[in-house]
Amino acid sequence: MSALDRLPAPMGSLINRNKKINFEFEDYRYMGFEGDTIASALIANDQWLMSRSFKYHRPRAPLTMAGQDANTLVQLPEEPNVLADRTDIKKGMCVFGQNYSGTLEDDADDKLGYAGRFMPVGFYYRAFYKPKGIWDKWEPFIRKKAGLGFADLTFRPSYYDKAYGFCDLAVVGAGSAGLAAAIQAAEAGAKVILIDENKQLGGALTYHRFDVEGGLAESTLQSLVAKVEQHPNIQVMTEAVCNAWFADNYLPVIQGKRMHKIRAKQCIVASGAFEQHVVFRNNDLPGVVMSSAAMRLMKHYAIKPGDRAVVLTGNDDCYLAAIEMAQQGVTVSLIVDMRKEGASSELSDMAKSLGIAIKTNSTVFEAVSSHDKKHLAAVRVHSIAEQGKVARNGVTIPCDLLCMSAGYMPTYQLLCQGGAKLQYDDASARFTLTGLPKGVAIAGSVNGVHDLDAVIKDGQRAAQEMLVALGLADKPFETVTCTKNTNFDWPIFKHPKGKEFVDLDEDLQAKDIINATRLGYRDIQLVKRFSTVGMGPSQGRHSALPTARLVAKATQRTVSETGVTTARPPFVPEKLANIAGRIFNPHRYTPMHKRHLELGAHMIPAGAWRRPAFYGSKDKRSEWIKQEAMAVRNAVGIIDVSTLGGIELRDPDAAEFMNRMYTFAFLKQPVGKTRYAVLTNEQGVVVDDGVACRIAEDHFYVTATTGGVDAVYREMTKWNAQWRLKVDIANVTSAFSAVNIAGPLARKVLEKVCTDVDLSNEAFPYLGYREGSIDGMPVRLMRVGFVGELGYEVHMPTLFALKIWDELMAAGKAFDIRPFGVETQRLLRLEKGHIIVSQDTDGMSHPGELSLDWAIARKKPFYVGSRSVDIVMARQQTRKLVGFTLDKLSPKPEEGHIVLDAAGSDANITGNVTSCEYSPTLDTYIGLAFVGIEQQDEGKNFPIRINGQEVWATVVALPFYDPTGARQEVA
Repeated sequence: MSALDRLPAPMGSLINRNKKINFEFEDYRYMGFEGDTIASALIANDQWLMSRSFKYHRPRAPLTMAGQDANTLVQLPEEPNVLADRTDIKKGMCVFGQNYSGTLEDDADDKLGYAGRFMPVGFYYRAFYKPKGIWDKWEPFIRKKAGLGFADLTFRPSYYDKAYGFCDLAVVGAGSAGLAAAIQAAEAGAKVILIDENKQLGGALTYHRFDVEGGLAESTLQSLVAKVEQHPNIQVMTEAVCNAWFADNYLPVIQGKRMHKIRAKQCIVASGAFEQHVVFRNNDLPGVVMSSAAMRLMKHYAIKPGDRAVVLTGNDDCYLAAIEMAQQGVTVSLIVDMRKEGASSELSDMAKSLGIAIKTNSTVFEAVSSHDKKHLAAVRVHSIAEQGKVARNGVTIPCDLLCMSAGYMPTYQLLCQGGAKLQYDDASARFTLTGLPKGVAIAGSVNGVHDLDAVIKDGQRAAQEMLVALGLADKPFETVTCTKNTNFDWPIFKHPKGKEFVDLDEDLQAKDIINATRLGYRDIQLVKRFSTVGMGPSQGRHSALPTARLVAKATQRTVSETGVTTARPPFVPEKLANIAGRIFNPHRYTPMHKRHLELGAHMIPAGAWRRPAFYGSKDKRSEWIKQEAMAVRNAVGIIDVSTLGGIELRDPDAAEFMNRMYTFAFLKQPVGKTRYAVLTNEQGVVVDDGVACRIAEDHFYVTATTGGVDAVYREMTKWNAQWRLKVDIANVTSAFSAVNIAGPLARKVLEKVCTDVDLSNEAFPYLGYREGSIDGMPVRLMRVGFVGELGYEVHMPTLFALKIWDELMAAGKAFDIRPFGVETQRLLRLEKGHIIVSQDTDGMSHPGELSLDWAIARKKPFYVGSRSVDIVMARQQTRKLVGFTLDKLSPKPEEGHIVLDAAGSDANITGNVTSCEYSPTLDTYIGLAFVGIEQQDEGKNFPIRINGQEVWATVVALPFYDPTGARQEVA
């Protein structure tokens, strides 16, 4: 078959025959059409083999053509484990198979199948744990044999983001039920979002045949889609996967490089059902496909799926597939119907009129491979003697295509994530879902309804139910009943020679599941964990039901009693980039934002805020930071610190509350004084710090870090809900703004505008707090020195912030005042050895590691985390945060670069760099780093690994600059 020799229209709804695309697979050139997937284009070129199986390296080819199986995992240069039947070809694309040794066509490891008897289920649990240390020898070999794709270590991430959506009704699944539900709800006035993972709306209507004549699907599809696309109340999302269901209908929907976070008042899940395979010997050969896969190849890609086909079925749907194939030129030799009664006379007569033979109460017992073992060549058909067993003799039917369908299993995953229960009736082989979450309805085949007319009515019924809940309708419709049975009760036929695969992902055979139960694993969850069934990329889409049947029979229970394994999000694999993609939180701006822009500030994010990093062009970053730092050290600078968190505590127990929350003592803090405040959590970890000002006996104003204030406020309110102290706690971050004026001339600038406060050293000493006004506008003044110079923080109501900034800038003009940014501030504070919580600390940093012992009041009976702090600080310490210097000619360490105990490849990691900058004041690199406890002493040298090489740093005493603190306490 030529890649361009396709079936005539209307076949090929997804391809553009006018645009040819060249691509490569395994270094061979192939051609397809625009709209082809990798899998469809390869099959059009008679290349069925696409990968090798995980355990035995058996040849594998598409099973579903819908991305529901792991048989099509291929390797792209930039990405492994790509589904070939869901990924479109692109010009010049280079594709490779996966999981083979040598070449895909001639895999040296395909002989592993002969060793299957030596690798029974769970063998690894019993084979590699003794003698002690043997696993270290086996691990590299096993990882090499079992590995799949290869990660591109030079990969650079592209842009991913998030979006948010809100609606009255979210409909998951745009098959006939979902389309009908969306139309019904939209026409009643509901705002609807319709979500489907496929390129086309319509689900099975786009590929399945629903009547003997063959026109019903197309006419129904056109009618429903036209109404959806024309309705203004319906937002359509195609190629979008609803990857989970969370409480209150919170739905994460992955669409390309964007994650949509959708909140729906009501939700309808019309997710359809997964077609199920028949378990027989060699049922994984290339050429053995689901009947829906053959239909997709024809309808979507205009590909004739084979020359000579056999159809194996447990329902009527495969008869329609056989009729469609015969009419498209495929010789259908035989329909093998596992049912005793077969199909309706209408279907049987139509099949026979096309020359198709029918054999009922029979099954395929074995698929026979071609001489090269890479494709189906024939099937052996036997009569069914009893459940799971066949007659001794059978017939061999040559064929290159076997289409099978044992029935359907509801796509239950999203619903079970919400607490619904999947139940199975052994007598009728029918599924039901009960215990649906509030605000969720189901419709269509996921609800056990399979007749097309009934499916549409069921979609309308579900929509009406949701409309009643929304207050847009008065009463619900009647329940839809459907008697059509699509499932054969026992499509599992164990062969004496094995290789009848239950889980194609993990190469698990029927005997593996049975043997797991014989070893004592009777619970389906334990069988899963012991055998790994359902743990592969397909996540049990085809293995869950046969596994439940086998476990039920082996343990003499019903399938309903046995159950299926737990469904957890995500529904399909999602990239870390989707999770970490840009979040569209609103930016917060300080009142001085426009002044920063006018001054040429380079803005950076700081939590939700935008702050100046420095003032000037980005290409001269170092020079601007140096100039700003020198201005602060030698004259005066001003920085906008409005992003600092602010919390007010009032009422009689304010001091007691502060004393319990923070590590320092606050009961006797004098009014008019500030004090450093360190906050630890219950595990003794430092989680925030700030400055606490005592304004009155019953009134504190405490600052918190920019990114931590919300968590601090939350913790405060949580603890006081338990303590029930008489204290009012208010987050006033937005109510107040602030600037910091720092440098030897800071007092002179402030004296020009704040005339009602005595700013002399005697009246307003270091760490003092005063209140005054600037041009009649009230201000709170703190004399603090985060950057190591004479400095004042000026806090004011946000309403007056811009005016006060302008007045301070005007007053400082005579003293060459210069605004400085966050990065300059971080350099200046580093010179003083001040830590930044969450940069110089991590999730395990306790006060002792950070040399904050002085900030702990040992005599008070309690503070949050006090017991944990005592315990961890009493233990033998393993690391310490120290200051270090490094020659300015060395490469600059960055945050996160590792600290070693010694140079060389066999060195152990003892810590990491947390901060490092070039100090123009000291003319060298300075930094903070966690080091091993034996490396903490002043004068010790330790290696830092920077891009593969080691540089040696020297531990020095902190602070680096002005160790006596004379400059910030200057009179």
